[in-house]
Amino acid sequence: MISRIDLRGDALPEGSALRDLLPRADFDVQAALEKVRPICEAVHHRGDAALIDYAERFDGVRLESVRVPAQALADALEALDPAVRAALEESIRRARLVHREQRRTTHTTQVVPGGSVTEKWVPVDRVGLYAPGGRSVYPSSVVMNVVPAQEAGVGSIALASPAQADFGGLPHPTILAACALLGVDEVYAAGGATAVAMFAYGTESCAPANMVTGPGNIWVAAAKRYFTGKIGIDAEAGPTEIAVLADATADPVHVAADLISQAEHDPLAAAVLVTDSVELADAVEKELEPQVAATRHIDDRIVPALAGKQSAIVLVDGIEEGLRVVDAYGAEHLEIQTADAAVVADRVKNAGAIFIGPWAPVSLGDYAAGSNHVLPTGGCACHSSGLSVQSFLRGIHIVDYTKDALADVAHHVVTLAEAEDLPAHGAAIKARFGGAEQWAQRLEGS
Repeated sequence: MISRIDLRGDALPEGSALRDLLPRADFDVQAALEKVRPICEAVHHRGDAALIDYAERFDGVRLESVRVPAQALADALEALDPAVRAALEESIRRARLVHREQRRTTHTTQVVPGGSVTEKWVPVDRVGLYAPGGRSVYPSSVVMNVVPAQEAGVGSIALASPAQADFGGLPHPTILAACALLGVDEVYAAGGATAVAMFAYGTESCAPANMVTGPGNIWVAAAKRYFTGKIGIDAEAGPTEIAVLADATADPVHVAADLISQAEHDPLAAAVLVTDSVELADAVEKELEPQVAATRHIDDRIVPALAGKQSAIVLVDGIEEGLRVVDAYGAEHLEIQTADAAVVADRVKNAGAIFIGPWAPVSLGDYAAGSNHVLPTGGCACHSSGLSVQSFLRGIHIVDYTKDALADVAHHVVTLAEAEDLPAHGAAIKARFGGAEQWAQRLEGS
């Protein structure tokens, strides 16, 4: 059901050579880019009419309006299962606790007497958030996108999720209910690249946004790439990933369950176990079969995901080597199930989120740890972070110098400007002290 990669014995290679040995899904965003280009441009030129046509083509339903009526949001919340509502409310509460602490404050550095630099943090004006609605429905993604945007102080928040033929062209009612719980009343029935294009260009119904965030399939990722430079994005999210670094102390029942939990997302989902214990590898492999047989989404998601080239059990000589492997892999979700798991986790450099020990599974982070589940995939954790309050903030430097403070450093500025052959830069300094002639006299007298 799952392959093995044996990296024991020989010294592990460095850098890209090690990454090339590790499992990874094929995810060609560049190829998808050419297919989404005409879709995005149709939305640009035809607005809501294009969104309605694409909803009919891709989602099988003809919309009367792209904007979801306020009453539909209220009705969805009213009809929401009380247990689901309670779970969402707790997820929101915990997410707010964590994300509220991320908010940066204005800070002033006194560089010299009379000279200061202040960094203030300003939220983007408007964001478009995306909640997928394909194989599964993700109200949790509504929470994970909306909460940090709200805690950042974003003034205008809109959300899009695909139209559902089963619900009269509205997004899934649980998505709508989550929006209502969070106080988001601007919601659109738009999916995939069309939703990103709607936020990027704006339409008759939807004002353009400064930024688009949220997970999605390859078409969402391709559309984000298409609009990079026009709008801000969080990341080009690829298929979900879990890596588990485990030793002989790990419980194979837990490890198998956690691998399966990510495999059920998508046939391209990656499930990777890195271990120095052949006994654990054997036990996990044995445990996968009955657990897979006992769940759903077996043939269309879980088995293809576990059997795919993106999933494997990777055998290493020890935890030291295991750490090198997981850092090279840069997993979206990384579980540490070893002795002294917290100590081992502290040494990890590349991961979207780290889950320590047997009682912090990835599923907890997906819903109710308080952390964010919109995380870098495809090895991007080596340079990118997950979604946070900071994602929606911009740092602006405010420079405040007196005449004396500028005079004290002016000769350095002029020297560097002339070294870069940018004499007008230096002249802008000299002009403040009487021009070039007085500047020369000033230097002679110094």
